[in-house]
Amino acid sequence: MILVVGIRFKKAGKIYYFDPDSIDVIKGQNVVVETSRGIEFGEVVVGPKEIAEEDIVAPLKKVLRIATVEDELQNKQNLEKEKEAFSTCLEKIDQHQLDMKLIDVEYTFDNNKVIFYFTADGRVDFRELVKDLAAIFKTRIELRQIGVRDEAKMIGGIGPCGKSLCCATWLGDFEPVSIKMAKEQSLSLNPTKISGICGRLMCCLKYEHEMYQRLREGLPEAGEKVITPDGPAIVIENNALLECAKVRSILEEARDGKEQKLSDDIKVYDKSAIKRTGCCNGRMKREEEHLDEEIINLED
Repeated sequence: MILVVGIRFKKAGKIYYFDPDSIDVIKGQNVVVETSRGIEFGEVVVGPKEIAEEDIVAPLKKVLRIATVEDELQNKQNLEKEKEAFSTCLEKIDQHQLDMKLIDVEYTFDNNKVIFYFTADGRVDFRELVKDLAAIFKTRIELRQIGVRDEAKMIGGIGPCGKSLCCATWLGDFEPVSIKMAKEQSLSLNPTKISGICGRLMCCLKYEHEMYQRLREGLPEAGEKVITPDGPAIVIENNALLECAKVRSILEEARDGKEQKLSDDIKVYDKSAIKRTGCCNGRMKREEEHLDEEIINLED
């Protein structure tokens, strides 16, 4: 086991582990640490704790010191300089007529580098822009292209639920979100209902995914042929929370080029009363696959 502290450099940013060395740090303190980018200023969000060595990336960088008054002032000055750098970069982007959108600017704590975050639909030739910025700021310049989810995280906003975006307030890391998660929660596959302001699938689809997976164990899928107490039927919808399925009875099986004939009546059965056959209604399956193609661009 090894003693570590968790440090965050941005609000809702990723938490990184550091070696506190002999420094007595506590949660909530600001500290100065050594990173791969150089010296950085951050906040302790996870107090000292022991974790297994295999759970960290060795060797751990060290906490250099608890932030002093001078460090706090330096960080405040950096934040002010970032605002000025943002305005300057906007002017230069307009001057060079570049098709890019500036999102954020970040000074490293020691001022050895200024990082400009931007979005663009394709590749951007910003070599002349970098030269101009380097001449103005007299330091290393990095232009970093980010995706739409990172843009939403940096800018912030209000989600469809009416609350501040999870990614901008507390969600440290983005996790993969798929259309399958929306299906398993029986949500409408309307893009406007399941996408966030970033235009991608909402991160919150992931939160209850494991619970829905457990509830859906043994539950037949839509389009699946099952045996009910009233005979063979085709599942048209299922409900994981109620652990039941809606079905239409099979009146006539498909044969001699004729399609399967189903009843108009819909019945509901608990999953314990249904026997699965493993067979599937091909037409319903094709309709689902076609629907996936219409909203596949919502996935990362």
